Amino acid sequence: MRLIMFGPPGAGKGTQASRLSERLNVPQLSTGDMLRTAVARKTPVGLEAKELMERGNLVGDDIVIGCVLERLQEPDATHGFILDGFPRTIGQAKAFDTELEKSGSRLDAVLELKVIESALLDRIVHRARAAKAEGLPVRADDNPDALRVRLDAYRAQTEPLAKYYHDAGLLRTINGLLPIDEVTAHLLIELRL
Repeated sequence: MRLIMFGPPGAGKGTQASRLSERLNVPQLSTGDMLRTAVARKTPVGLEAKELMERGNLVGDDIVIGCVLERLQEPDATHGFILDGFPRTIGQAKAFDTELEKSGSRLDAVLELKVIESALLDRIVHRARAAKAEGLPVRADDNPDALRVRLDAYRAQTEPLAKYYHDAGLLRTINGLLPIDEVTAHLLIELRL
């Protein structure tokens, strides 16, 4: 199954994508994780992306698309995937659709988690505190200032994807404010699993 997990920062995309990944036995592919790995490895893409990510800005389409397409060539993604955080723009979505068509495949669904913005700050602050308490590194973009920048970018660049995928007949919208298990149950119902 080829899926996209869609929603604002802090909506629970990573949590739900991880649960679906286990259930469907396909990899969860987070562009954020892919880019953070590139940053940690100090690859050319990583160095270019580092400054933008730390400010909460989006990296350019060419960097992201190249990173995603390389990852989809790996053996674990041949039977499906769950993209978490990609595409972020209409341009990325169109370019990705073109690449899927070239390879003779297509998306099965786009799963949108709807969450009101006032709840997102609480989630981001909680995620940062939990990581710190567990001795894990806190993401550079898990702070209120970066969240505001990320939400502005989301509204301007990513939110229009809802209409794009709705018009393509792929969008499935779920209330992301429900308890985690209920969100998962609703996602499985939308996927008819």
